[in-house]
Amino acid sequence: MSQFTIHTVDSAPAASRETLTAVQKKFGFLPNLLGELAATPAALQAYVTLNELLGRTSLSPVAQQVLLVAASMANGCHYCVAAHTAGLKMAGFADDQIGALRAGRALADAKLEALRVFTIDVVERRGRIGNAELQPFLDAGYAREQVFEVLVGVAMKTLSNYSNHIADTPLDKQLQPLAWEPAAASAGA
Repeated sequence: MSQFTIHTVDSAPAASRETLTAVQKKFGFLPNLLGELAATPAALQAYVTLNELLGRTSLSPVAQQVLLVAASMANGCHYCVAAHTAGLKMAGFADDQIGALRAGRALADAKLEALRVFTIDVVERRGRIGNAELQPFLDAGYAREQVFEVLVGVAMKTLSNYSNHIADTPLDKQLQPLAWEPAAASAGA
């Protein structure tokens, strides 16, 4: 049960309603996370804007979703892993590779694997990346400029992952078939 109000289009502050209407139209439902963020129009707009900006990067739709799942897993966010698993399915990523990603196993595509590992390093090292972490990312075919594209996704996930942790956001019924729990949490740790 969320610690915060999960707004609908009708209950949200006026400054959030247009954005929520657009989100609901795009997804066919209003994700609980965005209903919570709607209480603070600036937070809702920040998330939506970061998502739009990530979409304008040179990263493919699959790469964007791999980045978002990897960051969410590194932050232990059950809500966002499920949500971006749906994004991977929509982007046409193979089910076996989605399973590997969600289990923390190496991806078959070396370039996507380098992105996965680099994203986890960025999150876990809080951006303190050295050559040992950067060079494999570059060797996989990414440009130095794409480091900053990864940071757009990490910023987006920092906002949403932390919001979900604080609010204890419940998983939407539409996402429940894609539920995920961090390995330590599911092992009882």
